[in-house]
Amino acid sequence: MLWLTWRQHRTHVLFAVLALAALAAVLVPTGRQMHRVFVDSGLSGCLDAMSRAEFVPEDATDCGAGRFADRYGLFGTVAIVFAVLPLLVGMFFGAPLVAREVEHGTHRLVWTQGTTRLRWAAVKLSLVGTVTLALAVAYAELVSWWLTPLARAGASRFSSLTFDVVGVVPIGYTVFAVAAGIAAGTVWRRMVPAMAATLVAFLATRVAVAVARPHFLPVRERRFPVVTDTRPNALLGDWLLDYGLYAPDGHKLRRVYRASCAPAATEPCPYLPGSYNLHTYQPADRFWLFQHIEAGIFAALAVVLLALAVHRIRRRIA
Repeated sequence: MLWLTWRQHRTHVLFAVLALAALAAVLVPTGRQMHRVFVDSGLSGCLDAMSRAEFVPEDATDCGAGRFADRYGLFGTVAIVFAVLPLLVGMFFGAPLVAREVEHGTHRLVWTQGTTRLRWAAVKLSLVGTVTLALAVAYAELVSWWLTPLARAGASRFSSLTFDVVGVVPIGYTVFAVAAGIAAGTVWRRMVPAMAATLVAFLATRVAVAVARPHFLPVRERRFPVVTDTRPNALLGDWLLDYGLYAPDGHKLRRVYRASCAPAATEPCPYLPGSYNLHTYQPADRFWLFQHIEAGIFAALAVVLLALAVHRIRRRIA
């Protein structure tokens, strides 16, 4: 049974391995160049020193992060492509796994040769699942390494283009997409409808979790006065959710990143005495915690979908 399953899916596996190798052939040389410039320019060391203080002087340097981001900004745009790869794996690996067998009727031949439905499902799911997981881990490690300098320079690890393609969440997305494809195949039992259902389920779940992401943990607040000669340190990499100028009684006057007056200004400050700036944010040091929370959500959903798929294979498919 294991050999038969391998023969059925070895073309997909070979294609996936070759695609990963081709991706590595592009990312490794460009990533090495980007990492070398990131270190040799002094940007890495400067960011290490500057990204600790909550507030910095008005004239504090940005370490040249803006120039680096402009130079390699096109690389960051490529991350949009990486965001859809888990979906493609789910549609072309997961959806055909059961749907193609049922659509062509080949499952009946296996079941009449002494192989139980449970064993058939277990072998297929374990083989495809193991290969998918290995490829997803390799892909996530490669892309995470490649994007690290850009993420640090832009202080944007929480942005969707970075958060969704680095760390452990791509692994969770991929496992979920494959599980959704397998479950869809047991319901629709034809490849094209199963692939379409995988697309809808994946996008809907991704959007729902992305909306909930800012609320995984309680937000923090940063209040600072209008009259000041410092500013919030953008290099901290905090995920800024909201901001504004507030009156002394606590109501928002207007949505502005920062209103300020220099302490030694000759002109009177135009803002109400006692006014303050307020930022609500998720701290940068929660990045990995948020990564594991989101990956855990998708992994748990994948387990539920696989359990549903096995149930339908044992009880529903004729």
